[in-house]
Amino acid sequence: MKGKIVKGIAGFYYVHADGSGTYECKAKGLFRRQNIKPLTGDNVEIAVIDEAEKTGNIEEIFPRKNELIRPLVVNIDMALVIFAAASPQPNLNLLDRFLVLMQYQQIPVTICFNKMELLEETERQRIAGIYAQCGYPVLFISVQRQEGIEELKAVLRGKTTAACGPSGVGKSSLVNLLQPEASMETGEISRKIQRGKQTTRHTQLIHIEENTYLMDTPGFSSLYLPEIEKEDLQQYYQEFASYEPACRFQACSHISEPDCGVKHAVGEGGIHLVRYDNYKQLYEELKGRKKY
Repeated sequence: MKGKIVKGIAGFYYVHADGSGTYECKAKGLFRRQNIKPLTGDNVEIAVIDEAEKTGNIEEIFPRKNELIRPLVVNIDMALVIFAAASPQPNLNLLDRFLVLMQYQQIPVTICFNKMELLEETERQRIAGIYAQCGYPVLFISVQRQEGIEELKAVLRGKTTAACGPSGVGKSSLVNLLQPEASMETGEISRKIQRGKQTTRHTQLIHIEENTYLMDTPGFSSLYLPEIEKEDLQQYYQEFASYEPACRFQACSHISEPDCGVKHAVGEGGIHLVRYDNYKQLYEELKGRKKY
């Protein structure tokens, strides 16, 4: 039987198989001898030991398409970066950090702003314009009013998605709206392995519908960028690429050089000032990072 690991803890792996439910499995010793550790998100083949008790063994781990570093999870199709549209005001510098981190790990991103009812339409268009200009899909939803949810479901359908963003933006409320049984399922696993609240520190995928999973990651108030060199940061600002040929210097950092195509595009409105200001701030942060 084929399935997906939705949670792993204390040597047990919980494998969800569409149409059959979730099985508590152990991994064959073969994986340990080969130094292969099953991870949340792995697509696996299991042998059912007891159908009534929903237990089994993991027989095969299929090749991984990617690996998200923090949190450690594999086979992610998309990151849903969730911010509040207001209350709290969105920190667009933090949003750019998420975008850089996900692009660094080659994970496609959809940006989602919750609490859309707190913004006028003109302000929604302004925020959406900043990121639509550089190629990111932008959704506005309201978990409280259940608006925009069907559009979001269509984006999630058929994918394994990591939901990430700062605390207080409604990620967990969204997960509970999309899958009301999520808390119940988490509680059942916790009771079964008698780990209680400790289990909340472990990554878990929530099954939304057929072949559709959502992972709720911890909230972040700040985000440390991976080991990106300052010279490479510009490649994660994809809207810069079409203007870089106009730079006088081939290795232009787009900070202080004269005749810079990117800076000219900022002045002309081709690149949004918010994005460029965030780029400069992150560049200076990477420039000042100590190397050991």
